[in-house]
Amino acid sequence: MTEEFKIKTATVGDVPVILQFIKELAEYERMSDDVVATDALLTKNLFGKNSYAEVIIGYYRDEPVGFALFFHNFSTFLAKPGIYLEDLYVQPQLRGKGFGKILLNYITELARKRDCGRVEWSVLDWNEPSIQFYKKLGAKPMDEWTVYRLEENLL
Repeated sequence: MTEEFKIKTATVGDVPVILQFIKELAEYERMSDDVVATDALLTKNLFGKNSYAEVIIGYYRDEPVGFALFFHNFSTFLAKPGIYLEDLYVQPQLRGKGFGKILLNYITELARKRDCGRVEWSVLDWNEPSIQFYKKLGAKPMDEWTVYRLEENLL
């Protein structure tokens, strides 16, 4: 089955699929009301003059079934770039088939090729299936850190 799964780097023509996956992920995370992303905003910020993130899309039997959106950060302690995985999503009906692991492995291999010091991401505390998935892969929670955020209206 995984031999029928392919990954491609997203292009501007994939923006509607990316937005669809963002909305599906937001629904799963019980955050649909927080989504203000549009095709125009994604086009501008992913594929415009300044692209701020990268996207890969997973295809199963030539149909898009998942994606990962990521960008570089920097560790002063390591003096190296890292990759921050903002979103990793596989449609619910296709979970458990190894596609999420393939997408994450793609990101970690990319990090190695780019000489990054680490790959990081956040997971909601209640999302036990994802937490178990990440732990099974050897990822470690960074429990001693708390995420803080300034929203756009405070910038």
